Amino acid sequence: MGEDRHGQTAIVFTSARTADDEEGYSRAARAMEALAAEQPGFRGMESARGADGIGITVSYWANEESAVAWRAHADHRAIREQGRERWYDWYRVTVARVERGYSWTGG
Repeated sequence: MGEDRHGQTAIVFTSARTADDEEGYSRAARAMEALAAEQPGFRGMESARGADGIGITVSYWANEESAVAWRAHADHRAIREQGRERWYDWYRVTVARVERGYSWTGG
């Protein structure tokens, strides 16, 4: 928390999960997070999912080029297809450039 993300590209992935194949989904999600972390330009990821199955994952990239390269990665593309077939009812992707941000930590 607290990292300055000014100028980074944020990919906001909002989705609704199916009730199918929780184990397969969890395994794929962990693999994609690990793979993303190895990619040039990866700057971090934050994710949350509610009991209703709606989730939001934000991945941060150094720039648009590194975000596009991640989208085109063969393993990511293959998992994306599996997601469409069995893990998601729907999803939406929003791409944004971070202009400013702040954080607070209570104590």
